[in-house]
Amino acid sequence: MKITLDIKESRLNTFLAFIKTLDYVSITENNIHQWQIDEVESRLADLEKHPEKAIDFDQTIARIEEKYGL
Repeated sequence: MKITLDIKESRLNTFLAFIKTLDYVSITENNIHQWQIDEVESRLADLEKHPEKAIDFDQTIARIEEKYGL
């Protein structure tokens, strides 16, 4: 089970210290902003609808190298 908590900054350290004492709880920090997650999901959905828009990675690198003389 995954639970998301919203804890006041002033109480966070105390709460984390307590939670870390519990052997059945693991903590994973998620520093990814929701707007970033939303953007990636939107781009993936667009790619699924229009796979022809995808650009090959090697072609992309070649274009960048050509453009910037690398």
